[in-house]
Amino acid sequence: MPLRAVRADITTLAVDAIVNAANFGLRGGGGVDGAIHRAAGPELLAACRALGGCPTGQARLTPGFRLPARFVIHAVGPVWQGGGAGEAALLAGCYRAALALLREAGGQSIAFPAISTGVYRFPPDRAAGIAVATVREALARHGEADVTFACFDAATLSLYDKELAA
Repeated sequence: MPLRAVRADITTLAVDAIVNAANFGLRGGGGVDGAIHRAAGPELLAACRALGGCPTGQARLTPGFRLPARFVIHAVGPVWQGGGAGEAALLAGCYRAALALLREAGGQSIAFPAISTGVYRFPPDRAAGIAVATVREALARHGEADVTFACFDAATLSLYDKELAA
């Protein structure tokens, strides 16, 4: 199954799981996190509270509630600190953990946002390279999945298209 990038609102995608660029407390916030919480309804926040948070570089699974996706995988990306604090490895961990949770839940399709590139300031070009390389590696090791990179704007879509073509 090919990897693809599309310009889309991730909350509208009918896939087995969408990935939320979450914060450590899984409490909702701005950007994609806030949009997912608003679209899923208040049940999502209640489910997240029951999880008790999530460390950076890892992920947690909840139902999708009012979303077209069956599940939300909450991945906590790193805050960019200049590149010397293990940010690349932590970001890659988000993608690996999300794909592992998708497999454990019996899902076949997943949509990722550009994790950590908003208020966490991870350079978007570096993040796109890490995302595509990590997903390709994980799929080669653990089996295929239908993967979509949901890009909020044309600039992000261009970065993912470039990485996917390489």
